[in-house]
Amino acid sequence: MNLIVAVDRNWAIGKDNKLLVSIPDDMKFFRETTSGKVVVMGRKTLESFPNGKPLKNRVNIVLTRDNNYQVKDAIVVHSKEELNAELTKYNNDDIFIIGGESIYRMMLDECDRAFVTYVDYAYDADTYFPNLDDNSKWKLAEESEEQTYYDIEFYFRTYTQAR
Repeated sequence: MNLIVAVDRNWAIGKDNKLLVSIPDDMKFFRETTSGKVVVMGRKTLESFPNGKPLKNRVNIVLTRDNNYQVKDAIVVHSKEELNAELTKYNNDDIFIIGGESIYRMMLDECDRAFVTYVDYAYDADTYFPNLDDNSKWKLAEESEEQTYYDIEFYFRTYTQAR
């Protein structure tokens, strides 16, 4: 299983249910990496998308504690157990955890790879991702050359979890 996330230098991922920064190359990487795959998210992440609609060309799985929550074109599950049962229907390499914070934390140990867009700037944030550089289970496997978008410097990193 994989996860995909954009973080700042403090491993922050959002504020007020919005991304910290929108970088076209990061959005393109996310689209190309997850298209045709399975994306797993929490309800608030889904609701942060344009019109609160599931992502096109993907199987969208939404985890929420709200038993009455329904959304067109998505599979809704209500517990980690229900999520794991649903995920057995798919190839592990095709599954991407896409947020938010509580979903990342819940599923981190079950993932083998993390695709991290690392933005070399500290934003004002209220939501964080666990720092993989400080986690002995995770190793930086690959890092792109420095990328820039206006005055923002960022890197595409791939981390792997030792099993």
